[in-house]
Amino acid sequence: MSRLLIEFEDVEPPFFYSYERFSKWLEIICKHYGKRVGRLSFIYCNDDKIIEVNREFLNHDYYTDIITFDYCRRDIISGDIYISIDTVKSNSEQFSTSFEEEFNRVFSHGILHLIGFKDKSTEESKIMREQEANCLNLLNLVGV
Repeated sequence: MSRLLIEFEDVEPPFFYSYERFSKWLEIICKHYGKRVGRLSFIYCNDDKIIEVNREFLNHDYYTDIITFDYCRRDIISGDIYISIDTVKSNSEQFSTSFEEEFNRVFSHGILHLIGFKDKSTEESKIMREQEANCLNLLNLVGV
């Protein structure tokens, strides 16, 4: 059984955001990797919240675009994914990409972590980037 919770905490949803579009894309990504969607929470927040979560749960004292808490069991992906809209915006400027493209990349990045991809080593990061590109291509199948 799939249960998807989306929360915008102290940030506005981006103009391009569509629950239906991202729900369908999520299903397509999971099916592509042989997974099913379980209970997932996406908490879109600001930098103040992301550093608070980083400090409280990970003992990290820095900003990041995403924090993924993995509660997966077998082939069912479940978890809490915090995404800082502030950092996504600044990353899009830094990497000369559109905010929408960076938002989509980070969204897929969180899902890929739940699927089992890592990004701690150089090789893992390279594979993660390839899989993000694959997921961005899968977005073309959504049709919403």
